[in-house]
Amino acid sequence: MSPALENARSHLADLREELAAAQAVGLAEHPAYQADLKEEMAIAEAAYVAAAVTEIASFRAQLGGPQVG
Repeated sequence: MSPALENARSHLADLREELAAAQAVGLAEHPAYQADLKEEMAIAEAAYVAAAVTEIASFRAQLGGPQVG
């Protein structure tokens, strides 16, 4: 796993843990906090998907050569 993919996965996992902790103490119902955390999670998910797709494309290029045409 590339460092970029690992960092993105780790950040997303941290945010999910934060959400679980917030729900446990009732903070997840706070509108401003909820909106901020949802936005940050959406950004983190997009970064994770982008890193995963990039890594898959890199592996494909290593195995079969670059796709041309």
